[in-house]
Amino acid sequence: MAEFKVAPANAPVAEKLLTWVDNRFPASKLYKEHLSEYYAPKNFNFWYFFGSLAMLVLVIQIVTGIFLVMHYKPDASLAFASVEYIMRDVPGGWIIRYMHSTGASAFFIVVYMHMFRGLMYGSYRKPRELVWIFGCAIFLCLMAEAFMGYLLPWGQMSYWGAQVIVNLFAAIPFVGPDLALLIRGDYVVGDATLNRFFSFHVIAVPLVLLGLVAAHIIALHEVGSNNPDGVEIKAKKGADGRPLDGIPFHPYYTVHDIMGVSVFLMIFTAIIFFAPVFGGYFLEYNNFIPADPLKTPLHIAPVWYFTPYYSMLRAITSQMMYALIACVLGGAVLGVLKVRMPAALKAAVVAAALVVVALMLNIDAKFWGVVVMGGAVIILFFLPWLDHSLVKSIRYRPSWHKYVYGVFVVNFFILGYLGVQPPSAIGERVSQFGTLYYFGFFLLMPWWSRLGEFKPVPDRVTFAAH
Repeated sequence: MAEFKVAPANAPVAEKLLTWVDNRFPASKLYKEHLSEYYAPKNFNFWYFFGSLAMLVLVIQIVTGIFLVMHYKPDASLAFASVEYIMRDVPGGWIIRYMHSTGASAFFIVVYMHMFRGLMYGSYRKPRELVWIFGCAIFLCLMAEAFMGYLLPWGQMSYWGAQVIVNLFAAIPFVGPDLALLIRGDYVVGDATLNRFFSFHVIAVPLVLLGLVAAHIIALHEVGSNNPDGVEIKAKKGADGRPLDGIPFHPYYTVHDIMGVSVFLMIFTAIIFFAPVFGGYFLEYNNFIPADPLKTPLHIAPVWYFTPYYSMLRAITSQMMYALIACVLGGAVLGVLKVRMPAALKAAVVAAALVVVALMLNIDAKFWGVVVMGGAVIILFFLPWLDHSLVKSIRYRPSWHKYVYGVFVVNFFILGYLGVQPPSAIGERVSQFGTLYYFGFFLLMPWWSRLGEFKPVPDRVTFAAH
């Protein structure tokens, strides 16, 4: 058992209280390890605001969600009316609801920016693989939370969006119909579905999300933060054992983040007060109409943050299957010819490719659309092992790598836009090329990430005071 610390007799009351707490809970130790004595690189830039902003939005969502639950009724006959009651009759209810709906979109914006920063600066590379994996798990959890919360207003788009997405699970061979029935709790989306989604949205998923966020931060503080140069600051330490290029997170970056928070809150509040619907992207117009199982909207589409993946789902048609089969066979041939492996393993690769092709020819394209949609997220987990670049940061990679990343971002936006639009022949073809580029970006990364002339990486971080 650790010895108790004793505060001096003439110490202030606050110091005595802190000593009493520290003897029973490591408050000062946690403060030092994660704030005042956690040394972060001194060259953080604009892109490093988004981690703290994600934490801020998470708090906003939890607090506003608690107040919404006080008045919301998870009953198919009362849900829509309870949301209208919150908007019209509960004092301040309208702003709480708009904070929550705008916060959902804001959450995905800051998380997408946070992930893209990791992509640019190689924040997923050794020794931060687990930090990245926890982050991807948070993203997956966030998608589940958003999807289940989307049903709760019980509007037309909520209802029919859930109907379409849950029906996708029925495309899974053998277990699909039973799985869809288990998720819905009934043969159609109804009161049982609403209650299940409410339970998961309010209790189960947030608990998992909070656990993953804690794990993400603990793992980050164990290995230290990355920086725009991709240089490990722990490699260069002074006589006192502190990194030469590191500064305490508090007060330097807590003050630094206040600026980012201030700008974010100005934009956030401007949207809440002046454009909470945001042209139908943050709150869709059809969702202001009560759910009607007998009247299907002309065009069913998910919320904007799901549309890139929805676009990939729609891109997988019977014609697209032939292109995917060609990709599988081409990948197997390249693997056998270019990768050094035993003859038995080569034979296994060819056999596995033939099995996959046989399955692709015999199972409906709708199922493979679901596989592609899920695979678009799951592939992110493997990024630390797909990137074989000689350096971490894009700053020191060949210049043309920036164009590869730029096209990837533009492609993601195009897929998102097409996911909102009604199906069309041109849109289908563009989304098919976009889907191939998305997966090609990751699956071919072991090859293209090594190409080109790399710039020398400095021994210490480059920093200009501002």
